[in-house]
Amino acid sequence: MPDAPNVAKQRMTAGKIAFGLGIRASRSVDVVRAARALGYHYTFIDLEHAMIGLETVGNLCVAGLESGVTPVVRIPGHDYEFAVRVLDGGGQGIVVPHVDTGEQAAEAVRGCRFPPFGERSPGGFFIQLDWEPVPMREAIARMNDNLLLVVMIENPTSVANIESIAATPGIDVLSIGSNDLALAMGIPGEFDNPDLLAIYEKVAAAARKNGKSLRIGGIFEPQLVKRSIEMGSRMVMLGHDFGFMLQSMRGKIGDMKKLLDPSLTA
Repeated sequence: MPDAPNVAKQRMTAGKIAFGLGIRASRSVDVVRAARALGYHYTFIDLEHAMIGLETVGNLCVAGLESGVTPVVRIPGHDYEFAVRVLDGGGQGIVVPHVDTGEQAAEAVRGCRFPPFGERSPGGFFIQLDWEPVPMREAIARMNDNLLLVVMIENPTSVANIESIAATPGIDVLSIGSNDLALAMGIPGEFDNPDLLAIYEKVAAAARKNGKSLRIGGIFEPQLVKRSIEMGSRMVMLGHDFGFMLQSMRGKIGDMKKLLDPSLTA
């Protein structure tokens, strides 16, 4: 039985776009099946900003493995024992927030990858390998190859240290957290600000130089997403489940109110 493919990693390695769906509110595996049916390549399960339990994360990850939609999980901090549990439960990608230095990037590699690249402890058979009883040396090599490790650039300190972060072996993606970064710069929500665009270019250049993929996150307006792709972003999240739900709910009630006498809806 072949390994469950890391579709997002494969696409980015080939220079193609991987489209993602953020998960914050959904608890049912149906959201993963819907993502597959609609052409998404990965889910971004957000444990930094959502109240999702670990068992639910495991169910969503397994659904992703079975559907061919890469399960990527943003952990809430730098607790790599937590990250290992996510990976043991079926995750294929880990997003580490607030990575400010090359040392912190190296710590992420140590915590999430097996030797000789890291220090992750094996827990036995791996669901990503369909429980195949292969020799441990082969299993950990395949698991290391299959992992997508993403570090987030979210403040001026991480931007100042981008060269050492980008040069860290074992990191796959440099992810710009546009909202946190703009807030730290004193320009919240100003996604056209020249200072922010200059940082996008700086991080994109570091990614190209060091053979990393780029993600420019936190922006969902189509023209801004298009611009990020033109700048090199290949891990592209188009929005999250709760945002899509609000958008649809707002549109439906707004459309109905336009058709009715205002005295009936006031």
